[in-house]
Amino acid sequence: MRASDSERDPQAWNAYLAEGNARQPRKRVGADVLIRDEHGHVLLVDPAYKPDWDLPGGMAEANEAPASAAHRELKEELGLDLEIGRLLVVDWVPPHGPWDDSLMFIFDGGVMKHRHLAHLKVVDPELASVRLVDPAEMQELLRPYVWRRVRAALHALSNALAVYCDDGYPLT
Repeated sequence: MRASDSERDPQAWNAYLAEGNARQPRKRVGADVLIRDEHGHVLLVDPAYKPDWDLPGGMAEANEAPASAAHRELKEELGLDLEIGRLLVVDWVPPHGPWDDSLMFIFDGGVMKHRHLAHLKVVDPELASVRLVDPAEMQELLRPYVWRRVRAALHALSNALAVYCDDGYPLT
C-alpha cells in the first residue's frame, strides 16, 4: 500500500498502519520524580518488592504519557498531588535479568518544606518506607545505574537542558 492510497480508502489505510503498529516492538517506560526539601535532601522510597531504594514514581501504563504516569504514581503511592515539573533526565536502560530494555524519565518535583516531607506517609503497600536523604548518602542506597541517573538529574537542575543517559551514563 502506498501513502497516496490513504485518500482513496482511508479505512484500508488505517488498517494497514494498525497492522504495522502491532508488529512494532514495545518499550517499558518508567517515570520518577526528584523531590527535595529546602536543605537539599532528596525524597526516596523503599519499594517492598525489591531490595534497593528508589525515587518515587513507577511504570507508565499503556498509552500513558510519562509525566502523567509520574503524577499518578505519586498520588497512588504517597498521596501527593504535585504538579510535575520539567524533564531532567531520559535514560535508556539496557536489557538486564528477565527485563527487556526500557526508557526511564526523571521529572523535577520541586522543593517542599522539610516538615511536610518528614511526615509523609506511605499509602500504597507496594512501598515499605519513605525518607529524606542527603545526596551524599544516596549512592549507598540506590542501585549503581539508578544512582548515576539520579546524579545526572541533580546536575540537570542547575542548567536549562535535560540530560540523555545510556544506562545512567550521561552522553555529552
